[in-house]
Amino acid sequence: MTYHEAYEKLKKWDQLHVLNYYDALSEEQKTALLEQISVTDFSVVKNRQQAKELPKKGIITPLEAMEVSQIAEHQSVYEKIGMDAIRAGKVGAVLLAGGMGTRLGSEDPKGMYDIGLTKNVFIFQRLIENLLEVVKKAEAWIPLYVMTSDKNHEKTCAFFEAHDYFGYRKELVFFFMQEMAPATDYTGHVYMEEKHKISTSPNGNGGWFVSMDKWGILDKVHEAGVEWLNVFAVDNVLQRIADPVFVGATIATKSEVGAKVVRKSAPDEKVGVMCREDGRPSIVEYYELTDELMNAKDAKGNPAYNFGVILNYLFSVRALEEIMERQLPLHVVEKKIPYLDEQGHLQKPEEPNGFKYEQLILDMIHELKTCLPFEVERNREFAPIKNKTGIDSVESARALCKENGIEL
Repeated sequence: MTYHEAYEKLKKWDQLHVLNYYDALSEEQKTALLEQISVTDFSVVKNRQQAKELPKKGIITPLEAMEVSQIAEHQSVYEKIGMDAIRAGKVGAVLLAGGMGTRLGSEDPKGMYDIGLTKNVFIFQRLIENLLEVVKKAEAWIPLYVMTSDKNHEKTCAFFEAHDYFGYRKELVFFFMQEMAPATDYTGHVYMEEKHKISTSPNGNGGWFVSMDKWGILDKVHEAGVEWLNVFAVDNVLQRIADPVFVGATIATKSEVGAKVVRKSAPDEKVGVMCREDGRPSIVEYYELTDELMNAKDAKGNPAYNFGVILNYLFSVRALEEIMERQLPLHVVEKKIPYLDEQGHLQKPEEPNGFKYEQLILDMIHELKTCLPFEVERNREFAPIKNKTGIDSVESARALCKENGIEL
């Protein structure tokens, strides 16, 4: 993109302040800024008024889960269906690893964090080891697609290379970067985080499939004959990936998506729960649960909204492509955003000062007609690492790993 083209694009969206420092930049910095202007979608700022609107939910009703006891009754059948799909090369895995370990006190990608006590045990390592269990059992390899961000892409790729991909086949690991969205002040003007760089943030966990497509990874999915993608978050070190029983149950029930869920530990636990919304599968966030919903009972007298999602989903590729043809809702989130002030000095606000723009995976679920909530045992498959200490922390994850016989 030329300077003139950049100027005209910025003028259209009332963002000419992005060029304030242009004349003082090095040639390399000028090129980087023009490239960023070229790929940035400034149209998202039109949605900032949505931040003042409360999300409107439809009519919420229960969505029955396949519980652990039901799964056990048919486990061998589901496992065979899943194994057949894996051996036929129809299953791929997508690791969402765009985040940093900031809340853990680390400046590295979150997956590089070491939870070991007597030896190195990195989060990435734990996930690969879990996937390798299925690979060894099936005697078939599963393509792994790793989503990074512009803030951690190079470090993540180098880390995998330095550790020889933790025993995984290098040619079956594909890295791609998540699309970024500009961060703005309350008037819709984008912030600058450096004189040659617009402040951006990942476009939310619902942007992963669009990002795969833009990076050409979807072509590789088709070339490999992959029909199902198991997408999962980086921070749960116990989760089972490409779990044959989960795959088989999703296929057997003719569901467009399967969602691993855990039984809530308390009615007010801070997890999104599976439900129907206006008759379609959906997820209601914990802060959207009214007292009435929280205390509702099913026909058996059990809590009606009792299964929390753990961000481990199995999507039909065909269904994902249909979703991609439609526009997912854009969520406008108030955040604390570092920025350059008028003197060009970096400021780190202590209070929210603007908006970030995100798409969420829960909206992908709601776009589909069928979803299988698939219950897993919390202590065996749910050890999220959100904090350094306390609930959902490095400490609690270590304790759960030990409980499951994992040497740290």
